[in-house]
Amino acid sequence: MVFFEGSPQQQMADVVSLMKDMSSLTEPQEMVWKYRQRVAQLIRNDASLALSRRDLERPWFRITRSSRWTEEVNPWTQKEKLPLIKGGLIADLLYSDEPRIINDLSVSADDPAYEHLKDFGSLFAMPLYENGQALNMNISLMREKNAISVDRAPMLLWIANLFGRATRSLVMAADLRKANEALDRELQTVSEIQRSLLPPTLPDVQGLRLAAHYETSARAGGDYYDLFPLSHGRLGMLIADVSGHGTPAAVMMAITHTLAHSKSEATGDPAAMLTHLNERLCSAYSRGTTGFVTAFYGVFDPASRALRYSSAGHNPPRVRRGNSTRPLIEALEGGRDVPLGVLNDTRYGEASAILRQGDGLLLYTDGITEARSPAGEEYGTTRLDQRLVSARQPDPGWTIQGVLESVAEFTKGNAAEDDRTLVAAEVV
Repeated sequence: MVFFEGSPQQQMADVVSLMKDMSSLTEPQEMVWKYRQRVAQLIRNDASLALSRRDLERPWFRITRSSRWTEEVNPWTQKEKLPLIKGGLIADLLYSDEPRIINDLSVSADDPAYEHLKDFGSLFAMPLYENGQALNMNISLMREKNAISVDRAPMLLWIANLFGRATRSLVMAADLRKANEALDRELQTVSEIQRSLLPPTLPDVQGLRLAAHYETSARAGGDYYDLFPLSHGRLGMLIADVSGHGTPAAVMMAITHTLAHSKSEATGDPAAMLTHLNERLCSAYSRGTTGFVTAFYGVFDPASRALRYSSAGHNPPRVRRGNSTRPLIEALEGGRDVPLGVLNDTRYGEASAILRQGDGLLLYTDGITEARSPAGEEYGTTRLDQRLVSARQPDPGWTIQGVLESVAEFTKGNAAEDDRTLVAAEVV
């Protein structure tokens, strides 16, 4: 076996070129194919075999590659084309978990791998270890007897195993990539289902103009808003934020939506609505979990312009008072109690506020106020209030656009780390 021909400088150049080639490849089959081509120029043998016992029991094994094959077979995608063999010399070598040099190779005609070994006088079996077992093996073959030098064997074994680990890493990366792609497709479906639970259109309410924005930090999220047209022209406005992110939060969001629509008589009473949601979440859905839901529910009466509301630990909505030389911001702090799904016997209270013509109302989730700058500073309610004060008018569409632009400027356009939901209203 000829090991690294040429001068040391040429050998170094060949190895550098090989490593550069290998570092640019992402598909295992392509990397193995190119590696074999290049290594054949550095380490000369007369033939080689690659074997696998993965997912098999002794004495079964597969030949996954042979330098004498005229057709390339991908062992990861074309396993059915690989020879499946039972017993014989190769099985003994593979299942021994040890390297072996045979310089006087002689194989009987009844050996299952006779056709692969019959023309050769020397053999070097190099186990490729995974979790301490030789699940794979490379075999180098020479026609002449005594053709394999023992002093080269440790280096060859080392090289073979390093390449085997690199190949295995690519296989695992490819499997992970496929799993992530499948998961992403599932999350996309979850996201589409979740968005279908949101109001398809904003209701037409006398004396009120509305706008909404919904943005998840991942495919699916835990924010939720809803609008309930009620008797006598009233409007129920619900905004909620499930703790956590991703699919678990999206499932709890869907449950909250279902519960909110399951007891129509509660929708006209803010305290009754949150008490109903909390009882159902505590009794059936949040037991044994650390999840919870913050929520704010308000009922606006256009006749009196009164907003009755109740809060389950949610961020206090902001009221921009418009009938003054300089708009004032008020936070709706009343009627606030623990989040939903925490204490089963909670009975939520209620507060109220009178809105006047020209006032603006903003409901939001903490993905807005907890957005962070590159330095790690939170956006906060102070910046939110300043943005609302500086707005030229309380138009709900302009309000939402202005807040989002302000947050984007503060975070330098970084992707949202949490869901961001806004519901804005203007009294007209």
